[in-house]
Amino acid sequence: MNAAELDTLFRSTFGSGSYRSFFAPGRINLIGEHTDYNGGHVFPCAITYGTYALAAKRSDRMIRMYSVNFPDKGIVECPLDDLAYRSEDDWANYPKGMIAALKERGYAIEEGLDLLIYGNIPNGAGLSSSASVEMVTGVMLEKLFNLKIDRIDMVKLGQVVENQYIGVNSGIMDQFAIGMGKKACGMLLDCQTLNYRYAPIELDSHVIVIMNTNKRRELAGSKYNERRGECEEALRILQEKVPAQSLGELSAETFERYASAISSETVRKRARHAVSENERTIQALEALERNDLYTFGELMNASHRSLRDDYEVTGKELDALVEAAWKQNGVIGARMTGAGFGGCAIAIVEKTAADDFLREVGRAYLSEIGYEASFYIANIGDGACEIELGVHI
Repeated sequence: MNAAELDTLFRSTFGSGSYRSFFAPGRINLIGEHTDYNGGHVFPCAITYGTYALAAKRSDRMIRMYSVNFPDKGIVECPLDDLAYRSEDDWANYPKGMIAALKERGYAIEEGLDLLIYGNIPNGAGLSSSASVEMVTGVMLEKLFNLKIDRIDMVKLGQVVENQYIGVNSGIMDQFAIGMGKKACGMLLDCQTLNYRYAPIELDSHVIVIMNTNKRRELAGSKYNERRGECEEALRILQEKVPAQSLGELSAETFERYASAISSETVRKRARHAVSENERTIQALEALERNDLYTFGELMNASHRSLRDDYEVTGKELDALVEAAWKQNGVIGARMTGAGFGGCAIAIVEKTAADDFLREVGRAYLSEIGYEASFYIANIGDGACEIELGVHI
């Protein structure tokens, strides 16, 4: 949907042509998977797919919300004085949650508003559309109501909404990458301390390809909890040998010295991934600071192998995409991204080889899996902000 169509839709939906426009990106994690809850680092970036919000203040205390992506839900209405979570409000609970959270913390939001939401993040791709809606709402409220909100505080608030209002026990990476994203940069983030460093990603002659398996991730939740428990068990055993508060504090050398204390091969493998993956994120930062994209690509490949062999969260669909990608000319690196068991993989590909890459990987995936993957060329963009409508679209 283009800017003119959104303009027309806002006017016809709400009977007004006066509004302001906002954008929050989706995100991909370039490297550092299943490290956040193990006390390690992640390495995400914001992308130029995301969520648009067109919004105007009202003279009363009514909030009216409409999503282009869920037209069957119609206009969802609620008064400012009743922002309780309601399952029937579906997608609208995300902006409601941000409004409620800001009001609870004393921010002055005394008028209602008309809000039109449109997202072009692929459905079910694991690129964090929910956090994108939360952060675009936060920026929209900040600007419309002249609020002074520290961006890190807004990021934290997005996680609070996700955890406490929506009821999803997720980490802070998604909101952080979306709120703090920087064009042409990834960021090394310590999810415990929120210390972060930007790293330049020079892609003048390369593109990032997002490869969606189009598989529903039914197992992700239960397997996530299982892996988390296995890592906690490994840490308890290792703490008898070495003082550490998390697996992320251990070097690979220290881990291997004491790994034999973990009698279960499965638990040992889970911990090995957490430790080695955290080291890869540090090495990735160093490689990008040297503008060494090829070493970065090798680290991506090693990350996928570790997620496949030690953490066992890839599955045949993600492996089919990544292993097909590795065989193509012009591929710097490829790996799964996100929780696993479906969702997406990413690849860094030379621009001149991109068309052949899309055709050949798509053909190989269809042949092996029996249905098609979807592909998106992603650029690394800025974090959530107010925009002139049409700039990002």
